[in-house]
Amino acid sequence: MKLHVKAKDQVIVIAGKDKGKKGAVVTAFPKTGKVIVEGVNLVTKHQKPRGQGMPGGIIHKEAAIDASNVMLVCQKCGKPARFGWKVNSDGSKVRICKKCNEQID
Repeated sequence: MKLHVKAKDQVIVIAGKDKGKKGAVVTAFPKTGKVIVEGVNLVTKHQKPRGQGMPGGIIHKEAAIDASNVMLVCQKCGKPARFGWKVNSDGSKVRICKKCNEQID
């Protein structure tokens, strides 16, 4: 499965309990079609102590959400937008914003 977002992309959540929140993609999982976005889909984990340096307690961390629930945010126009592909003269492919035709990569 191919994802439309990569790690470190700015995205906005378009569906689910965190709809409207913005954040950067921390990790992308192309095999499962999921992404982890910072500050989105926080879950509570009760963790046992794992030794001297790792105390136990209640930890809040981000869980994976489906990649179809996030939309890429263009750096230039600052709005969520679909993107297309453009092939440069040297043969490299880059992503471009469909709203302002600005290069994303």
